[in-house]
Amino acid sequence: MKKLSFTLLLCLTLVFTSCYNETEGEIKVVSTEEMQTLLELDDVQLVDVRSPKEYSEGYIEKSQNIDFNSPTFDKDITKLDKEKPVVLYCKSGGRSAKCAKKMKEAGFVKIYDLEGGISKWKHKGFEIKKEL
Repeated sequence: MKKLSFTLLLCLTLVFTSCYNETEGEIKVVSTEEMQTLLELDDVQLVDVRSPKEYSEGYIEKSQNIDFNSPTFDKDITKLDKEKPVVLYCKSGGRSAKCAKKMKEAGFVKIYDLEGGISKWKHKGFEIKKEL
């Protein structure tokens, strides 16, 4: 009986834990090719988390700049829709990974992080926009 109770408790714990993780949000690191496909979706929110200076030197079309190191970052991300997919990128992937974790904690449902950042995006020959 003791063994059965322990097994039942273990099963219930696993079920509740797996359900909790699904609702908590998901972070997926994506390749440049996968990101290209994601950008074709209408409801995706593309966010460049580099500094405004870095952004002005070149960015991925249709992205918005929300500086991860800005003191207003936490407030700035509240302008995004938590229910819609968010695609993040920075220079090489470090800041966007930290940002993804913060956004997951803030309740964002679907978060994508560009592997290798805009550096890899450029290296693969994808288009970069520059401010005039």
